[in-house]
Amino acid sequence: MSIVTDAKAGKITEEMKIVAAKEELDPEYIRRGIAAGRIVIPLSPYRKVKYGGIGQGCRTKINASIGASSDIVDMEMEVAKAKAAEKAGADTLMELGTGGDFLGMRKAVCDAISLPVGSVPLYQAFIQAAEKYGSIVHMTEDELFNATEEQAKLGTCFMAIHTGINNVTLDRLKKHGRYGGLCSRGGAFMSTWMLHNEKENPLYSQFDYLCEILSEHEVTLSTGNGMRAGAVHDATDRAQVQELIINSECAEIAHDKYDLQVIVEGPGHVPLDQIKTNVQLMKVMSNYKPFYMLGPLVTDIAPGYDHITTAIGAAVSASYGCDFLCYVTPAEHLALPNLEDVVTGVKTSKIAAHIGDMIRLGKRDEDLAMARARRDLDWEKMYSLAIDGEHARAVRNSRAPGDEDACTMCGDFCALKIVNQHYDLAK
Repeated sequence: MSIVTDAKAGKITEEMKIVAAKEELDPEYIRRGIAAGRIVIPLSPYRKVKYGGIGQGCRTKINASIGASSDIVDMEMEVAKAKAAEKAGADTLMELGTGGDFLGMRKAVCDAISLPVGSVPLYQAFIQAAEKYGSIVHMTEDELFNATEEQAKLGTCFMAIHTGINNVTLDRLKKHGRYGGLCSRGGAFMSTWMLHNEKENPLYSQFDYLCEILSEHEVTLSTGNGMRAGAVHDATDRAQVQELIINSECAEIAHDKYDLQVIVEGPGHVPLDQIKTNVQLMKVMSNYKPFYMLGPLVTDIAPGYDHITTAIGAAVSASYGCDFLCYVTPAEHLALPNLEDVVTGVKTSKIAAHIGDMIRLGKRDEDLAMARARRDLDWEKMYSLAIDGEHARAVRNSRAPGDEDACTMCGDFCALKIVNQHYDLAK
């Protein structure tokens, strides 16, 4: 029996109680959200994980993605990245490796952390087909579903599965064209396979079978966004919207018929003035399923700083109702992220999520406490409230002030210290 089945039957489970306590919400609110498909709690029957709620009324969650590539395969490094992401405050982790031992790498990551772990099983199926047959186009449908089940048994809690790429979606893509091409690996793999074999996407044509596999292992379905824009000039085009229509229909079937938890994934590169439209479109079409935004990047000309361009877009997205943000690191578009990139990506996304929650959920108590601590020059309190207090302390200590109450920006002429000496502004 799945957590959705329990929720629909009126049962409040232990996972619901834990999430309710974390979110400072009524357990009944969480139960109703799961029953309606508007909240998910990624879990697995094969490993214990930290339970976190994603969706309506819950604080915005952060995903960190790691994984070896065909150029760099280092299992110890990927495990170190996973641990660093958890320590930095990520809520979930996706292991998206495309090189090395797929199952061994994912098992090592799952064993090393307590976060819910996600994956994209078609990577494994297509790449192993390329190694076995010489080309991805020779992958069999059974191999795709077998890879999905293999990864589920490792304790994978959620999977990005490209259900919305069908023949109609590809027609929209070809007729509309793209300035920036197709940036999704999953979208590239599946569309190439479909065109070569002149067949429908099995994840769409055999969607019921896919749901049976996910249901057996209680995997949360994240409807993959293979048609997402890789350039701001391609945002909200016909292929992206067509895929959203199909994904929303699949999400409804998965939740209503198979009692699956479902997340709907959103676009990648989106200019600032289209973010509200994308969030509202995603929410209305999917009947307010949890929305997983892949970024978004709001400009294409800042390689090396794409964690910042993403943070701008992510904060706006969260303010309009996005529930789940995939971090972007400074290495985006340039290289495989290293340990430092992963930590920077998580911390930057946490800032964006908090800014969004200040608007969407009215979460401003910590900012009020920080304001008072700054007014009172209470440095220890400031460090305790900061998203990265260790970093804040290190920066100040690296340029130690002569006056312990102030910092070296103002030194003897600290505005707060001057005012505090002459009158009281406390409230």
